[in-house]
Amino acid sequence: MNRWIHVELRILRAYVVVSAGALLVVALAAVGQPAGPQNFGEITVQRINVVDADGTLRMVLSNKDRMHPGVLDGKTIDRPRPVAGMLFFNDEGDEVGGLTYSGRERDGERRAASGIAFDQLKQDQIVALGYSESGGQRSAGLEVWDRSDSRLSELIEKLNAANRIEDAAARDAAIRAVRAAAPPAPRRVFVGKNVDRAATVALADANGRVRLTLTVDPGGDASIAFLDEQGRTIQRLPPR
Repeated sequence: MNRWIHVELRILRAYVVVSAGALLVVALAAVGQPAGPQNFGEITVQRINVVDADGTLRMVLSNKDRMHPGVLDGKTIDRPRPVAGMLFFNDEGDEVGGLTYSGRERDGERRAASGIAFDQLKQDQIVALGYSESGGQRSAGLEVWDRSDSRLSELIEKLNAANRIEDAAARDAAIRAVRAAAPPAPRRVFVGKNVDRAATVALADANGRVRLTLTVDPGGDASIAFLDEQGRTIQRLPPR
């Protein structure tokens, strides 16, 4: 029995010596890392997180498989986000917009979207520059929205709860109800090219109803139109 105890003690001593040596190697390697900036000729990554000194997330550069889903007031949005690009986060770690892009041609059908957007504090995007293509139609331009003073995190919390409903029909109904009850977010300005290939400026009222358009159609005809609340043209220059 004493012989086995001596054997086990020798094994334990050897383990301690090897472990201590390994820790010493790791420590020396860490100390040997340069504290200043390092230069790389080329790196391949799936995602890069940029953080402040206190660990607050400030930017994510990612492929479409690892993109951050978005977060406000510490509430992460329960959704897939299969787009590549770059997201921005403010001093509190809230997502505040970014640059995203996607596009592919499959079975002769082209679908693409790309844009850069900036969010209102504690809300969704308020200004964006984007391009989209689907079904042979393309549009591109600058857009500006009105957003409420409510916190988007309240909507996120309700949508996350709805997404956890197991029954598909009930889940879809709950999501529609949450979105229907959300404060309106009318688009007030569009400057760009619409799906009719017309270059246009469209200005809307606080309810999102377009009231003034400046347009140059594909044929080169230019016009200015004033519209009422129902979208009817009440004056046009030049007259038809």
